[in-house]
Amino acid sequence: MVSYSQVMNRFAPPTPHGASRPNSVSPQTHSVPARILGARATFNRRTSNAERLDNRLALVDQGLFAGHRAAGLNLVIQCVWLYEHDVDLDGLRRFNHHLGYGLLGRRIERSPLPFARPRWVLDRGPSDIDVAECARPRAELSDWADERSQLPIDPECGPGWHLGVLPLTDGSTAVTLVLSHYVVDGLGLAIVTADAALGNTPDLGYPLPHSRTRLRAVVQDARQTAQDAPDVGRAIVTAARLARKQARVRQDVARSPASRPGALRTGNGDDAVVVPAASIQIDLDEWDARANALGGNGKTLIAALGAKLAEGIGRRRAGDGFVTLHLPMSDRAEGDVRANAMSIASVRVDPTRVTTDLRDIRAAIKQAVSTLREARDESLQLRALVPFTPKPALKRMVDAGLTDPDVPMLCSNLDEFDPAVVRLDGTDGELILTRATGQCVTREWLELAGGQMTMQSWRSRGGSTIYFTVNAYQPGAENTKPALRELVAHTLAEFGLTGTITI
Repeated sequence: MVSYSQVMNRFAPPTPHGASRPNSVSPQTHSVPARILGARATFNRRTSNAERLDNRLALVDQGLFAGHRAAGLNLVIQCVWLYEHDVDLDGLRRFNHHLGYGLLGRRIERSPLPFARPRWVLDRGPSDIDVAECARPRAELSDWADERSQLPIDPECGPGWHLGVLPLTDGSTAVTLVLSHYVVDGLGLAIVTADAALGNTPDLGYPLPHSRTRLRAVVQDARQTAQDAPDVGRAIVTAARLARKQARVRQDVARSPASRPGALRTGNGDDAVVVPAASIQIDLDEWDARANALGGNGKTLIAALGAKLAEGIGRRRAGDGFVTLHLPMSDRAEGDVRANAMSIASVRVDPTRVTTDLRDIRAAIKQAVSTLREARDESLQLRALVPFTPKPALKRMVDAGLTDPDVPMLCSNLDEFDPAVVRLDGTDGELILTRATGQCVTREWLELAGGQMTMQSWRSRGGSTIYFTVNAYQPGAENTKPALRELVAHTLAEFGLTGTITI
């Protein structure tokens, strides 16, 4: 994920005690493959008509989508696979067809009532894949990925995703999938990708676009909005109480130039840029051995690497020099059709110690996860007010989250993927890049927002390699791909690790 994590956290549901572990680090929970298999089993079973009745977006999804639309943001996920041979284009076309089912086989349809919830409707996506006419050198793979990441994606009007193929001059082939983050998140995408590669076509029962007459839509949405009135009433009471408690804090924030969000804008006065990315492969045995030698485990070392990278590019808190990490926690359960099923733990780390001792960061992460699970955040009750919140207010909320003075880094561990995730056409390949990035984001906007930095980590079940993608833009830094690759190589060396930079 990009540094929009603090914005997402404003709309994310609380994680109940005993829920699944953070994508990042907690050593005390179920494995991701188990969650993927459980969720997939439910997606693939036939659902009854009663289960299909409510196709409204979850409030967390509506909040993220509406907030980003109001702020002029469009967040996408991109994955890049590399095959050391020609791919089977017919196999890829089958994969593309199967992608149009499950969580990707939908788009957002607004209600005719401005205060009613939007709904998911059926959308099978693009009918074919996009194969580049000319082969390009592997050195241009990163540039091609950037170009594909900026091709139009729209979760409301379509396309919600597209699949591209690039032959490389050395005989290998790259494949990239770009999709809307408002349609599915990282773990949901892992389910969708594995299902499509295996030929599974789960039917979630969504209606066709515009299948309701305007009169029926008005009546139905008005009735369901009325049924939600008790939740809205409780949210209003909570909002009033929080407003009284936090009046002084809001006044301080409003006076602070560093956190004043009104200046943020997109698409004005500057060309769009793609945040530089670098992807790395590290031997899994070497990774685990180094983690054990430092008094931690592989998941803790992921967070430590993220903290050290953040320090290296200059994302430290002004007061104490610590690094703030945002750790996504997936709570996607069986049958969960939310686009974004996560909450985010926040941990502050002293980056000067993590290369020699992981015990402090491990304890800090454990405490942060425990706090997130056990604390009851009253502000989350305000989600019920999202449908009634004017666009200017939504924009202010998003902009305020994007100008966090703690300059956090999003550190996401996607854990193990089903091996089918790298067999899109039925042959073995490698998933070498996965990232969330914005479309049509300007350099001016990135500077005003204080930059952004994310890191995603994953591995294939039974594999011998751990993979990372780092995205980073920091005001005042060089902000080029070569500079980022140099930072990554230097940081790995500080941990006594070696890795291969693939893109």
